[in-house]
Amino acid sequence: MNLDATDKKLLILLQEDATLSLNELADAVNLTTTPCWKRLKRLEESGVIGKKVALLDPEQLDLSFTAFVLVKTSDHSHEWYKEFVSTVTDYKEVMEFYRMAGEYDYMMKVQVKDMKSFDLFYKKMVNSVKGISNVTSTFAMEPLKYTTSLPLSSA
Repeated sequence: MNLDATDKKLLILLQEDATLSLNELADAVNLTTTPCWKRLKRLEESGVIGKKVALLDPEQLDLSFTAFVLVKTSDHSHEWYKEFVSTVTDYKEVMEFYRMAGEYDYMMKVQVKDMKSFDLFYKKMVNSVKGISNVTSTFAMEPLKYTTSLPLSSA
């Protein structure tokens, strides 16, 4: 999809604050509300805007323990892949999940309360799917940068 500078500016604004009103967005991009609404609708219908959500603070919710889990498998069949992906994506603790190139086959970001909670998650995961040959976990000591904003330029 071709995005012009106005589209990109709208997306930047929404990434910063999705609660901005239509009037505020239209003013910020020098449009009236109708053309602004039409642009937003087009961006939503095309899938550029996937959804609007509230970002919660894990510290405030006692979920500040972040683990990165790397998984190797000895089974690269499509059936195993489907079962593993289905199982892991059902775990609420898994915030992000990727198939990787390189030494490990999969990586996930896990968010839980503490080490005990992570251990319970770990046991649940490794006992749920056969064929995992190696699991390595690393733990975040301190979050230094976190953003959900994609690096768009309106120029």
